[in-house]
Amino acid sequence: MASGGDLALMILGFLNQRPMHGYELKARLAELSGHLRPVSDGALYPAIARMEAKGLLERHEEEGAAAARRQVLTITAQGREELLRRLREPSALDISDQTRFFALLTFLSALDEPSLQAEVLRRRLAFLEAPTSFFYEGGRPLRAEETPDPFHRGMLLIARATGEAEREWLRRTIEELAAI
Repeated sequence: MASGGDLALMILGFLNQRPMHGYELKARLAELSGHLRPVSDGALYPAIARMEAKGLLERHEEEGAAAARRQVLTITAQGREELLRRLREPSALDISDQTRFFALLTFLSALDEPSLQAEVLRRRLAFLEAPTSFFYEGGRPLRAEETPDPFHRGMLLIARATGEAEREWLRRTIEELAAI
């Protein structure tokens, strides 16, 4: 299930794009991260209610396609400010957790300043450049070539390949943002 932090970010991000009713919002959330972290009604609707109570969202009724009226959610000015703050100042977990980082990337274009976008990417790049592993020996990260277990080696090789691809993309995008 999406955690409270990234769920709130995704709700604000999608509603910043346009007003939506709850069912449509849930569908958009599922498209973005539902295959990894499904969002249940028991998580989504209480999160919406909390955000509405904080003044980040507003709810109003509109005519539905059929006879039933539907509740439409709209981001408020305060909600937009919260979204922009979270994009400018992402938590350490938003930078280190790949799913949360992808949610952040989904809405990063809401920041109008390329320098602010680049700073977020620099933080992710710094995180990815720090030595790490899934497996350690004597406090030292193990490399794929150092583990005899073929499944551990596979994890490390896959992580290495995706990490290299992501670091390359981050460096190129940071350069492009600096040129704007």
